[in-house]
Amino acid sequence: MTAFPAQQAPQIRAVRWWLVSIAALIALMVLVGGATRLTEAGLSIVEWKPITGALPPLDQEQWTQAFEAYKKIPQYREMNAGMNLAEFETIFWWEFGHRLLGRVIGFAYLLPFVWFMWRGFLGADLQRRLWLIFGLGALQGAVGWWMVASGLSQRVEVSHYRLAAHLVLALLIFAAIVWTLRRLADRPPLSVSSRLKITSIVLVVLTFVQLYLGALVAGLRAGKIYNTWPAIDGRFIPSPSRLFFDVPRWRNLFDNTLTVQFEHRMMAYLLFVLAILHAFDAIRSRAGAAAVNGALWLAAVITLQATLGILTLLNQVPIDLALAHQAVAIAVLTLAIFQAERLAGRQAELKPQELGLPVTQTG
Repeated sequence: MTAFPAQQAPQIRAVRWWLVSIAALIALMVLVGGATRLTEAGLSIVEWKPITGALPPLDQEQWTQAFEAYKKIPQYREMNAGMNLAEFETIFWWEFGHRLLGRVIGFAYLLPFVWFMWRGFLGADLQRRLWLIFGLGALQGAVGWWMVASGLSQRVEVSHYRLAAHLVLALLIFAAIVWTLRRLADRPPLSVSSRLKITSIVLVVLTFVQLYLGALVAGLRAGKIYNTWPAIDGRFIPSPSRLFFDVPRWRNLFDNTLTVQFEHRMMAYLLFVLAILHAFDAIRSRAGAAAVNGALWLAAVITLQATLGILTLLNQVPIDLALAHQAVAIAVLTLAIFQAERLAGRQAELKPQELGLPVTQTG
């Protein structure tokens, strides 16, 4: 294994702390986005102004103009008719905070990135990956407006399809940063079975599927109905005629509130069982302390997440439980990425020359 020379440690540590900070900001933004949706605040700002929108209304006239613009969309007319200016300001600040945080993340990512490149801290491969992540972040801003635009004319809420795309893209960016961060750690490779590696990757994939389904549940407000467990619609497995009444049948997978909630439940059970089996396999095959502990932590947090999901459902999605459920979902994704990266074969990213740092001979 190639070790980093001591004089390079501060440079590597700076890059890692930068990526940790960005990952934390994205996690915070996901939670603020969840609160924005739960408070029905996501349509309170009806324009996309990437530059001038960085400032909130600064006087009474500007607040009145923003409120009048909101009054023109269907959500106000059908859900919030009679809302006063003070009530509008409450929902405005949630959406404004969400958008402002997006701008902060953009600057917090780009400025240090340019500085690290200027200082020669980053190798060519790492630069390409980080530019790709930046491009995904820019795309995320456009996807966010695309989502908001879906609720400004014909609907009283945003499209659940676009909401799911917006959330999954945010978490894909988060996952890419976490993976890159892990790849900068100077650790010995683990010798584990192909089965363990494959199941760790499957757990990441299924976690993303579950996050997508959770976003559909949120967008359809499907968590506010069928608030029983383990039965749903009176049965553990609902009647096919109830699950697939719409045509074409595939639309039920995305638009039928019963079917979407049922899918979300079943995926939770599958994730739970697979995480437990993965942990048992790691222990049985003596994969090493790091692999075993990673598998056990992942299984434990998935168990906690399932428990929070049940409590959130039974209590009809109170904001505190819903946000806790979302926060632990981010923790599940983080631990799943950790475990998959831990068990994957190590690449040359650990070598100083890949970081663009001078190589010092070591014994």
